[in-house]
Amino acid sequence: MLTLVLVVILAALVFEFINGFHDTANSIATVVATKVLTPGQAVMLAAIMNLVGALTGTAVAKTIATGLVNTEVVEVTSQVILCALLGGIIWNLITWWKGLPSSSSHALIGGLCGAALAAGHNDWGSLIWSQTVGDWTKNQGILWKVVLPMVSSPIAGFLMGVVMMMLLWGLIALMSRAGGWLARLARPRLVNGFFGKAQIASAAFMGYAHGHNDAQKTMGIIALTLFGAQATGALDDLPSWLAFMHPGNGGDQDIALWIVLTCAVVMAMGTASGGWKIIKTLGHKMVKLHPIHGFAAETSSATILTVAAHFGMPVSTTHSISTAIMGVGYAKNPRALKLSVIERIVWAWILTIPAAGGIAYGLLRLLEALGWA
Repeated sequence: MLTLVLVVILAALVFEFINGFHDTANSIATVVATKVLTPGQAVMLAAIMNLVGALTGTAVAKTIATGLVNTEVVEVTSQVILCALLGGIIWNLITWWKGLPSSSSHALIGGLCGAALAAGHNDWGSLIWSQTVGDWTKNQGILWKVVLPMVSSPIAGFLMGVVMMMLLWGLIALMSRAGGWLARLARPRLVNGFFGKAQIASAAFMGYAHGHNDAQKTMGIIALTLFGAQATGALDDLPSWLAFMHPGNGGDQDIALWIVLTCAVVMAMGTASGGWKIIKTLGHKMVKLHPIHGFAAETSSATILTVAAHFGMPVSTTHSISTAIMGVGYAKNPRALKLSVIERIVWAWILTIPAAGGIAYGLLRLLEALGWA
C-alpha cells in the first residue's frame, strides 16, 4: 500500500512537471511574440517566478485537497487519485502535441471528478456541489470554486484586456495633446521602447501568478493522497526516513512545507523545459502583438490569477491569458483576431473537463475490473 502511495506522489510530480512546460508556454507567449525576450530568457524568468509564486500560498491547494471530493460518500484511495492524475496527464499531452493551450487546471479537476464518480458508482453526491451562498472562506464547493471561476475568468480576462488597452491608449493620447516633452514621450518609438522594458515586469508578474495558482493544485493532490492514506492506515508503519510524509491530525489540514517546496521546484524544472508549440499558437497565430499589447494582456491575466488564488479558486492560466490576448486584439482591431484559431482553442476548453474526467473514469473502471481497485 505504501508503494502505491509513493507511485501516486511520483505521478503527481510528473503532472506538475508537465504543467510546467505545458502552461509556461501560456505565461510567456506574449513576451516571446513581441520579441522583448528570447525564448530562453523568457523561460528562465518564468521558471524563477514560478518558484517564487509557488512558495507564497496554499489556499488553492486546500481547495483541491478538501473541497472537491465528498469523502463521506466515496473513499479517496490511492487508485482513485492515480487515475485522476493519469486522466489529466494524458489529456495534457494530447493537447500539447496538438499545440492547443488547454487548461492543466481543468484537466486535473476533470480527472479528479471522473475518478470520484467512478469510485462512487456514479453517485453525484461523491462531489461537493454546494456550500453556503456568500461564504467564500470555506474551500469547498464545485459551484463556487470551479464552475463560477471557469465561466467568469475567461470573460474577465477578455474585458480586462480590452479595458487595459483603452486606458493605455487614452493615456498616450492625452500625452500627445499635452505638447512639449510629454508629446515627445508619446511617440511610437519611445512608447514601444518603454513597454518593451515594462513587459519584462509584466512577464515576471505573469510567471509569479502562474506559480501562485497552478503549482498549488498538485500540492493539493499530494495532500489529498496522504489524507486518504492516513485514513486507511497505509501510513501507520512508515519507516523513520519517510516520517515527514505523515500529514498529522491537524483539523485545518494544512499543506506540509515539504509538499510546497517539492512542487515549487518540480514546476520550475518543467517550466525550464519550455513548450514552444503552444507559444506559437498563443503568441503568433491569434493576433499580431506589440510590447504594449503584451504588457496589457499579461498584467490583466496575472491580476485575475492572483486574486483568484487569494480566494482558493483554481483558475486556469490558459483561459485568463488566452482571453486577455483576445481582448487586447479586439481592442486593437476586431477583425485582427483569427477566429479559426480561437475556435480550436475554445473547443479544447470545452472538452477538457469531460475528456480528462472520461479518461480517469475509464481507467478506474478498468482497475476495478482487474481487481486492482
